[in-house]
Amino acid sequence: MNKVIQFLTDNPTFYLATVDGDAPRVRPFGFVMNYKDKMYFCTSNQKNVYKQLKANPQFEVSTTSKTGEWLRLRGKAVFDTNKETKQAALDSAPFLSSMYSVDDPNFEVFYIENAEAKFYNRTGISETINF
Repeated sequence: MNKVIQFLTDNPTFYLATVDGDAPRVRPFGFVMNYKDKMYFCTSNQKNVYKQLKANPQFEVSTTSKTGEWLRLRGKAVFDTNKETKQAALDSAPFLSSMYSVDDPNFEVFYIENAEAKFYNRTGISETINF
């Protein structure tokens, strides 16, 4: 899992895909953290991404590096929003403080469960990590 988080941190704009009915939806994300040995993301419960993950928690993340390697990560979103996880997110990424606070009822934190990460290079899959 740490290798995946490092790749996402090194390539800080990554794309999270959800399902909206029968159509895919993709948007840029930029926050990831390791907290209690789980990979966490965050969003606002006022956004469509939140509503889509609540309706169907399966999602994928993808990004590419400047050197041409890329990552495809998939799994299930499990919301774990409480003051402790919110504070951990704010501590991990101070830029979030301009958008959220621990007491913000719109601030949602979730981790990925049953994750499968596949690293690719120009010749195909180079590594698969499950966590």
